[in-house]
Amino acid sequence: MHLEPLLNASLPIQLHVALALMALMLGPVVLWRNRRDGVHRVLGYVWVCALTGAALVSFAITSPFTPIGLSPIHLLSLYALYGLWVAMRAIYRRDVAMHRHVMQNLYVRGVVLAGAFNFLPGRTAQRILLPDMPTLGYGIIALVMIWAFLPFVRRGRVLQP
Repeated sequence: MHLEPLLNASLPIQLHVALALMALMLGPVVLWRNRRDGVHRVLGYVWVCALTGAALVSFAITSPFTPIGLSPIHLLSLYALYGLWVAMRAIYRRDVAMHRHVMQNLYVRGVVLAGAFNFLPGRTAQRILLPDMPTLGYGIIALVMIWAFLPFVRRGRVLQP
């Protein structure tokens, strides 16, 4: 493992990685902590800001494989922004159950699953963590997709943000 690919990456990539890692690390603390107190509120706002920033900055990271510069992975950024809007609207309306449901699903699909797609061959995370085994990224993505979606399919739930 070496950080050279990240250090040589463009500023939007570096900023996106920093914000996404912050959202990835804060998520479990904010979302699955038993107490809903001032710490939850403050860290929750930091998490929302980090995820919003990561989603918005992702649109500055262009893909050479499409004519408009955006790839299908950018749909996850739209999903994250929409999910954040739904969750924040829910909590302002005092719908705690909906807020919790959306935020936990957003973490799994909007943070963890989106992060897994960074293991596609040639992407920065793959070049940092798996420089000698680029195709292993496909296996990581498959495992994360199964982890993210199988519980919902088994329960027969409609996939909501």
